[in-house]
Amino acid sequence: MSTARQPEVRRRVLGGEVWLVLALSLGASAVAASITFIGVLTSGQGLSSQTAVIVGSRAPGRPWLNLAWQLFALVRALVPVALVAHLMARGGESLRTLGFDLRDRRRDLIRGTVIAACVGGAGLAFYLAAYASGVNLTVDPAQLPGAWWRIPVLIAVAVQNAMLEEVIVLGYLNRRLDQLGWSTARSTTASAVLRGSYHLYQGLGGFAGNVVMGVLFCHLYRRWGRVMPLVVAHTLIDTAALIGATYLIGKVGWLPG
Repeated sequence: MSTARQPEVRRRVLGGEVWLVLALSLGASAVAASITFIGVLTSGQGLSSQTAVIVGSRAPGRPWLNLAWQLFALVRALVPVALVAHLMARGGESLRTLGFDLRDRRRDLIRGTVIAACVGGAGLAFYLAAYASGVNLTVDPAQLPGAWWRIPVLIAVAVQNAMLEEVIVLGYLNRRLDQLGWSTARSTTASAVLRGSYHLYQGLGGFAGNVVMGVLFCHLYRRWGRVMPLVVAHTLIDTAALIGATYLIGKVGWLPG
């Protein structure tokens, strides 16, 4: 192979790699969410009268089987992260290249906590406004039985969501698009729109809110060069949403349920 053709071949390989990773993970989720949203729009019911469940029961009335399915789903969802780690290692990189490590634990924790407090509060206000305007479904974060494992599973789901989304859609995707020669604005747009797309099952509010969050996270990731603070922030936001809603829905008048 001529030296002149090597960059072109590498671009094709990297481009194919990105499509495959997304097809096995959040790209597929975006397609599924879009199909779900079309079904919601064509159901003949208002968006706010329909419900989107984030963590549902997988074996109602059978708690141990339900737990087994929940654990299986958690592990399976993280396989694309392991695939990304493998692919990066083959190229002489690692997840540490993306700042997914424990080198700066204290600063990552502080930054992530501050981001979670700001984004979480704004996100809740945006969701309530979107629901009130009729462009969002009623989001029921969790419908798990009151078994002893409910809270540990919800925390594990929050961690899994954060790792999957931030490693792939934030760190990996932006790095690969940079290597493919995309501009910062173009790669940020792609990452943010993808993030919004796999939240479409929640409605237009879920899509728009996550696009804005995606733009912010891309900016912070490029500024700090680390994905870990955003993983911390995402984990805290989802933990608060999943556990908080579990105990508040139906008990406070301002939270739809």
